[in-house]
Amino acid sequence: MNKFILKTLVTSVAVLLAAFLLHSGVRVNGTLTAILVALVMGLLNNFVKPILIILTIPITLFTFGLFLLFINVLIVKWTSDIVPGFRVSGWLYALLFSFIVSFITSVIEKLVGGKD
Repeated sequence: MNKFILKTLVTSVAVLLAAFLLHSGVRVNGTLTAILVALVMGLLNNFVKPILIILTIPITLFTFGLFLLFINVLIVKWTSDIVPGFRVSGWLYALLFSFIVSFITSVIEKLVGGKD
């Protein structure tokens, strides 16, 4: 349970930093919204993303894995539709947001020692 809370807090910090860096295309209304974004993105990544990956194996193989980027963008856009106070203005901003959140999360987890 502590690992889940730590992962959620790290991701919410990454969400806030990504929103700060992409201020013209991504809006997060506050810390509570960032925590909610981290929770929803975590749920979508754990439950919906594996199903999408399995269903899109042929197109993923055909595009040499680049279709996985589209799935990441889709997860971010769905999160912005679900969470009030979180808006991503376009597909490019969603892609950049997913890159930045992934990068910042991995850096913070390496510094804190969150991954085993």
